[in-house]
Amino acid sequence: MSRMGDVLAGLHAAWEFDSDSVLIRYERGLRTPKLLAALGERRIPLAALAGVTLDPGRRGTVVLRAEPRPGADPLVEAAAGQLKEGCDPYRLVLPAEREVLAEYYADELRARLKPDPGPAERFLVAAPEAPLSFKAYDGKASFDGRTVRYRWFWTGASSAKWKAGDQSFDVSELNGVEWRSPEVFEGHLRLLRGEDAPAQADQDPATVVFGLGYGSVHESLPFAAAVLAAVRTRGPAAAVAAAPPGPRRDPADIAERIRHLGELHQAGLVTDEEFAAKKAELLSEL
Repeated sequence: MSRMGDVLAGLHAAWEFDSDSVLIRYERGLRTPKLLAALGERRIPLAALAGVTLDPGRRGTVVLRAEPRPGADPLVEAAAGQLKEGCDPYRLVLPAEREVLAEYYADELRARLKPDPGPAERFLVAAPEAPLSFKAYDGKASFDGRTVRYRWFWTGASSAKWKAGDQSFDVSELNGVEWRSPEVFEGHLRLLRGEDAPAQADQDPATVVFGLGYGSVHESLPFAAAVLAAVRTRGPAAAVAAAPPGPRRDPADIAERIRHLGELHQAGLVTDEEFAAKKAELLSEL
C-alpha cells in the first residue's frame, strides 16, 4: 500500500492508511452526524473488509466506501441495515476534483484484500468500549462490560415492567440483541435470551422502548454493539461470578417509586400481595 500514515480527508472524516488497517477519524463538528462524532475513531483491519467502491455522490462529490464483511463489525451487525446513508461509518465523501486520488487509494486497498473472503467467523472490528449508558423512554440502560441493567422510569414504564422491577442481565445469559432504530415506529433495544418474550416491547422487561427523543441512534446503537460483542465473545460458557451489588439507591428515588407503586395498587393494576412484596423490595435498597 501507499506510505504508512497517508491520510485522505473528506467530509466529516479522514482515513489514515496503514499496512494492515485503515484508521478512520470522525470529526466532532456540529454538522457531523451525531453517531460518527460519538464513535470518534475506529481502526478497521483490512481482514474485516470485503471490497471497496468509488461512486459519484451528490452535488459534485464522489463517495469512497469500504464494504465490511458480514459478521466482522458489531456496530454494523447491530444496526442490521437500518442506518441512514449519512451515518454509514464506512463512507468517505470527497470533492469530485479528488476523484483521481480517491481511485488511487481504492485500488491500493483492493490490492490488499482477499478475494471473496466470505462472512467473518468472529468480530474483527472493536466494539465501543464500556461503560455505556443511555436514557430510553421508559428507563435508563447501563452496561459495564459484563452486565446490562435497566432502571425503570415511573413516567414511562408500563405497569408490567414496574411489577417486574429493575432488571439485571449478565451477558452469559444472553443470545444477542435486537435494535430497532428510534427513527422508525416502535424503536427499541431488546435483549435476546432464547425464550419467548412478550410481543409488545413495552411489556417485555428485557426491552427498553425508544421515542420522543429518547434512545437516540448515537447513544443506543453503540450500546447495542458493545453488548452484542460481549455476548459473542463470552457466550454462556464464559460465565463468571455475579457482579457485586450496586450502590444504594437515592431515598428520594425510592420514595417516588413507592408512590407510583401505590398509584398502580389503587388503580387495581397491582394486587395486595404484589404491592407488599415490591414495596419491601424497594425499602430493602435503602
